[in-house]
Amino acid sequence: MSKVFIYVVDRDFGFAPNPFHGFCTLATCKQGIRNSGQINDWIIGVGGGKLKATGKCIYAMRVSKKVSFNEYWFSREYAIKKPVRNGSSKMIVGDNIYFHDLAKAKWFQADSHHSNTDGTLNHHNLNTDTKSENVLISDYFYYFGSNSPIIPNELLEAIGYKNGRNYRVFYPDEDNSLDIINWIESTYNKERNLILGDPYNFDISHKRYDSGGNKVL
Repeated sequence: MSKVFIYVVDRDFGFAPNPFHGFCTLATCKQGIRNSGQINDWIIGVGGGKLKATGKCIYAMRVSKKVSFNEYWFSREYAIKKPVRNGSSKMIVGDNIYFHDLAKAKWFQADSHHSNTDGTLNHHNLNTDTKSENVLISDYFYYFGSNSPIIPNELLEAIGYKNGRNYRVFYPDEDNSLDIINWIESTYNKERNLILGDPYNFDISHKRYDSGGNKVL
């Protein structure tokens, strides 16, 4: 049975999710979703107070693939998702940042949004991100970013959704969560797989995030 995951997006740098280069990917943070999410599940990121976007749909993606960090890192197809810190804003926020050296039993973290300000390994982010070794990839998504539309309140009320921490899981066969998907698809059917607005925090894409203090550095 396919599921619908809904959560509040606190920060929208274009990093998690990363909607660039033809794929929308969730490769860091949200380890619970990355653990239990499966192909054909939907993930919806709703804006919250920090973005001044409460009740708005930041993005929605239907999972097309679920791969390991190593598969993601060593795949030529996703090499463009590796961060380039002296590149454009969308290259700076690349989310293909981890691989596990099995021979040395050691994790590698690329110089990225989740490393320290000097590019060295950020252990707080490493420990959080690697609680799941999965990357969720979508080639069927809607990314609205700063042009995010308001989800009709009656659709959220019908499933009992309220903004809060963590995420919630809904089952279309048992609730009305499919109505939200239907609304997105029917209203924005021509906008699939496009970037309809820059990420809310794109103007500070060069900054880093530290989960240890929950701070943008």
